[in-house]
Amino acid sequence: MTRLKDRLQALPAAALKGMRRGVEKESLRARQDGALAATPHPAALGSALTHPHITTDYSEAQLELITGAHLDIDACVEQLTQIHQYVYRHIGDEMLWVASMPCGLPPDESIPIGFYGRSNVGRAKSVYRVGLGHRYGRRMQTISGIHYNWSLPGLSNDDYFGLIRNFRRHAFLLLYLFGASPAVCGSFVAGREHGLQTLQGNTLYLPHATSLRMGRLGYQSDAQASLAVSYNSLQSYGASLQDALTQPYPPYEAIGIRNPGGDYNQLATSLLQIENEFYGTIRPKRVIFPGERPLHALRERGVEYVEVRCMDLDPFVPVGIESATMRFIDLFLMHCLLSDSPPDTPHEIAALGRNQHRTAARGREHGLKLERGDGEVTLVEWGAKIVDEIEPLAETLDATLGGRAYRDAWKAASRAVTDADSLPSARVLATMHKDFDNSYVRFTRAQSVQTRNTMLGLPWTAALQEQFEAMARESVLEQRRIESDDTMPFEIYRQEYLAPRRLAV
Repeated sequence: MTRLKDRLQALPAAALKGMRRGVEKESLRARQDGALAATPHPAALGSALTHPHITTDYSEAQLELITGAHLDIDACVEQLTQIHQYVYRHIGDEMLWVASMPCGLPPDESIPIGFYGRSNVGRAKSVYRVGLGHRYGRRMQTISGIHYNWSLPGLSNDDYFGLIRNFRRHAFLLLYLFGASPAVCGSFVAGREHGLQTLQGNTLYLPHATSLRMGRLGYQSDAQASLAVSYNSLQSYGASLQDALTQPYPPYEAIGIRNPGGDYNQLATSLLQIENEFYGTIRPKRVIFPGERPLHALRERGVEYVEVRCMDLDPFVPVGIESATMRFIDLFLMHCLLSDSPPDTPHEIAALGRNQHRTAARGREHGLKLERGDGEVTLVEWGAKIVDEIEPLAETLDATLGGRAYRDAWKAASRAVTDADSLPSARVLATMHKDFDNSYVRFTRAQSVQTRNTMLGLPWTAALQEQFEAMARESVLEQRRIESDDTMPFEIYRQEYLAPRRLAV
């Protein structure tokens, strides 16, 4: 604790004031009856390929709403709210599904894949998604969440990778405190082995689950489980991904690049088609140039920010995440940065995977133990220790930035860590039981309708409307420019983009 305080005091106030964060929030468009929308990406939202704030993720029916990088959390929430307001005004009678686990889904092959136009880059985005469908099934890709992008001025690559190693060690705490997906509609696991219990009708759950999204039914891959990616340095991380991106993987070779009719099955036959296919609770990132490979950008110019990927949508919050949660993530990341961060090992990496699955499936189970070092410790004891160590960080950030918002966020987490019944995952199950006859779809549909009404009821100005309409128009023009400039056949483009030399510095 003393060493952590010393390291915190060594940080200049200007660095703390330069902390930035941004949000990427995924949500399925759903019909009023709680089923997945079958409509294309609404034209009024602009081009999913080029719009800076409104795109799609995996499915044509899965919106991704993106803020800029903000020095102020309230400004970030305000921008995220405004993006939502515009979207809700232009999706007809549809609504955004406010939970991470999906709404009622059609058969796998009927889930629409995102369409990004006729350019090579647009086609590549769609083919990549076709490949994900072949590899993991389309239903898995309809899970939605929050990505929290975070940076602090003056950090080196080694600083960021030390943060990442500690984040992976302690991410169980975020799953426990903020996981909000303990139940799911049965359509998500139809025809699959799942290990869930029936709560009522078509609702499945695990009684002590925190985040099914981050468990074995979520963004998991048996193939990727064979990847023991090292986060000890940018070099070791890059080398791990290089192999996964360039070496043929026999099960995916069997799928092939194209089917007998000539349509594309996937972009590549390697374990990862592209860098974004690598799943994880956190990623090192940097902004890339058009056409640049992300791994090349990292190797050439270093880590610019980290992307936290383990946050569920909070169905009780209209934009999916509230400012107090964002402040606690800031504190958690500062703790990860300033604490000792020994190198990871294959043994530890395997243990962290088991801890993640235990927390996701059984996090609220009384006395649940996680692996730590050569022994075990209860989740609550370990989590409470981390939260206690975060307190001086909250005091320092409030002293530097003004107010007491970080202290309040810390206090809320401190209370919640020993009160499992107050956690979002417990609240979801309690509300389902109290008001919705234990139905996941009825609960989430009601929350989605309420959120839609809330958003449509907020003040909206003509200036904001014009601003978003202008962005939509410009995004469509930009997509047309990209398409008109294309001269290379798609197959040549694919081979060129995936050439191993483009991953090197």
